[in-house]
Amino acid sequence: MTYDDPWYDALAGGWGALDGTGMPAPTVPPARGEPGGPAVRARDVYLEVQRSQAFQDVRGRYRRFVVPGTAAFLVWYVGYVVAATTAPGLMARPVAGAVNVAMVAGLGQFLTTFLLTWAYARHARLRRDRAALELRWDTQELAREARRGTR
Repeated sequence: MTYDDPWYDALAGGWGALDGTGMPAPTVPPARGEPGGPAVRARDVYLEVQRSQAFQDVRGRYRRFVVPGTAAFLVWYVGYVVAATTAPGLMARPVAGAVNVAMVAGLGQFLTTFLLTWAYARHARLRRDRAALELRWDTQELAREARRGTR
């Protein structure tokens, strides 16, 4: 069985890669931290991008959504657990028939999990994905130029 994917047989780090004749490649890629010419320049590209305003904007948008969302959900979850352990009378109070406050709050946990997941995906799609994709393409182009030595 053959695959049309050119990367199917490529090993993750290049170790044990074949040279095209079926023999192992004669060179071993440099380990991290070792000076390696183009790799050092490519690394500098990523550091430069990390310091860029575009990257900071994407990270800021991410943090402005995730930090409050996580904090609110954790408060809601811990509140549910604390109420369940310290106020069993409140949690056992019937709401409708056999359904009590604890069941409604427990189902509310599931509902808020799904709502938070939906809100996160929507926020990412509307506020971050396009900027992150443009940043990714710019980064890849700069890294390609650095590897070629044209930068």
